[in-house]
Amino acid sequence: MLKQQSSKSIYAAQVLILFSLGALLAGAAELPYGGWIQIPILSFIWWQLDTQKSKSFKNFFALGFAFGLGYFVIGLWWLYISLHDVGGMNSLLSCVAVFLLSAYVALYFSAATASIRLFKNTSMLGLFLASSWVISEYLRGEIFTGFPWMGLAEAQVNGPFAAIAPYVGGLGCTFLTVYVSWQITRLKNAFLNSATSIIFIGALTIISSLWSFTKPTGEPITVELIQGNFAQSLIFRPEGILKQIQFYDASISQSLAELVVAPETAFPWPEHDLPSGLIENLQSLSNRTGNNFLFGVIGRDADARNGREYSNRALGISQNSPAYLYDKNHLVPFGEFIPPGFHWFINAFSVPLSDFARGGNDQANFTIRRKNQPSLHAAITICYEDVFGGELASRIRRNPEPTNLLINLTNLAWFGQSQAPAQQLRLSQLRSLETGMPALRATNTGITSVLGPNGKILQSLPEFTQASLSAQVQAYSGKTPYVLWGNIPILSISGLLLIWGFIRHRRF
Repeated sequence: MLKQQSSKSIYAAQVLILFSLGALLAGAAELPYGGWIQIPILSFIWWQLDTQKSKSFKNFFALGFAFGLGYFVIGLWWLYISLHDVGGMNSLLSCVAVFLLSAYVALYFSAATASIRLFKNTSMLGLFLASSWVISEYLRGEIFTGFPWMGLAEAQVNGPFAAIAPYVGGLGCTFLTVYVSWQITRLKNAFLNSATSIIFIGALTIISSLWSFTKPTGEPITVELIQGNFAQSLIFRPEGILKQIQFYDASISQSLAELVVAPETAFPWPEHDLPSGLIENLQSLSNRTGNNFLFGVIGRDADARNGREYSNRALGISQNSPAYLYDKNHLVPFGEFIPPGFHWFINAFSVPLSDFARGGNDQANFTIRRKNQPSLHAAITICYEDVFGGELASRIRRNPEPTNLLINLTNLAWFGQSQAPAQQLRLSQLRSLETGMPALRATNTGITSVLGPNGKILQSLPEFTQASLSAQVQAYSGKTPYVLWGNIPILSISGLLLIWGFIRHRRF
């Protein structure tokens, strides 16, 4: 009896330790060198799981789940702000919602760590673990429309494996992060093999950084990114809507930049119901000056399908050209579309939420017309779409026009003073690395910024300030291997390794 109670106490302590390590790993991602710091933390997590003595697979799975739960509860806590502080949902129900989402995505971490038990006592375990992690992260980005936020890859923009992103994308960065962190745990027992593997991966990363697949094109373009800093609650009141429309209209009209970008839903009203003459006046201004404007509106389709007539839209205006329209393709569940059977959950909010129509996945780039210079073409994403690197790479690859820069329109006022803006900024940096393209981020409350083709932050505005960022941005042309091949190489490698592992260990 005493032995059984002691075993339960030890197991409970292990659960608590792994939950805490998961939370520590999530916190490390927010640090300046988070991608480096996460690696030894992961090594300690693998050691904790590898030395777990329980023969129960269920207990092992639960330990992996505790690690994932600690990671996501800390990484996604800011959803409470949108649910409770902005949405007016009951505090207990808001906490439960954050916990349930964290528990769901933690299952993917748990499934990936199960490879430590399935392939135990093999020298190839590091490769099998890294492969499992890649497959799990890919599935997390696909199932139920996908929620790949807070992966290990985005921290690598401040870590050792950023140079790999143009070749094999964020999943490739994830593979190397997991593999190297596992090899560190093996240094004591297999120093020569593990040290050789780590040195080889380090050398491969350094060599990879020597090549560039995109190059500057044309003269730098002058841009102005407008950050209005309007509280989310304002757009639910008529006077707040009017104030925001007037601010962005005036800011766009007064700018002298060749390209002016305002954030997602800068005009938080259906475009055909905006103040009379607003769009027409901006078009006339563009015709006179040659300047280009891009801003967020609520789109409206008179021939709506499935009963959804509105969309989250980016509207672009260029000299003597028809208006450019981009409707957000990858919508946020509950925020921008309501999954079947969940209207009861939406009714718990005290603010109106949207059930938007989905834009196509083959929408054209925004053409930026220039005086005495060739036109430039920008790939547009709206907020959450910046999370899905494979989708962006696919659009660039299939687009008949060359892509010269990325533009993301975002409104993160829903999430208050949290780490959500910094997390999304890292995702934007990863997208620039993967595509080799500079990026412009126009946000309502932050972090408005200009990124180089290497993902580095060139300029940015402080959060929660009303200001404009003026810059000269060099456009680029060309395609990286990741744009050409997407996730196929890293998924193929990971899939084949796992198949080999299962056959070798007769796990079928």
